[in-house]
Amino acid sequence: MTAKNLVCLWYDGDAAAAAAFYAATFPDTRVTGTHRAPGDYPDGKRGDVLTVEFTVMGIPCIGINGGPQFRHSEAFSFQVVTDSQEETDRYWHAIVGNGGQESQCGWCKDRWGISWQITPRALTEAMADLDAATRKRAFAAMMTMKKIDIAAIEAARKG
Repeated sequence: MTAKNLVCLWYDGDAAAAAAFYAATFPDTRVTGTHRAPGDYPDGKRGDVLTVEFTVMGIPCIGINGGPQFRHSEAFSFQVVTDSQEETDRYWHAIVGNGGQESQCGWCKDRWGISWQITPRALTEAMADLDAATRKRAFAAMMTMKKIDIAAIEAARKG
């Protein structure tokens, strides 16, 4: 990996599966390297996949199979900006339908515990509207949603 700064994600033995799922799901995402442990370590044996280099939508990452000691939290997430309901639905269903979990306001978790914000551009535009009443209506609509419904956000924006 040539990047000087990259995201390191901790997995419990599933880094290769996670990277392969991301590569199959998101554009500009690929696995660029797999490295095996040269010796035994606390949560694995010599020859096990130790790290996986990959990019997620152009963001360089490394997945480390470090074991069960550390879990992911919402304190870190990937935010994916979408341009249509179809794109929003596709990413949402790919993550949730592959063992993931729904949350509120466009957030979901993949089966490895990584949080994702599937955020339609229409929502961010509504939240940046110059009119405070418009922002408030869009925010109130969003607060009732799990996956973001663009038509409902646009209707709230119009009042």
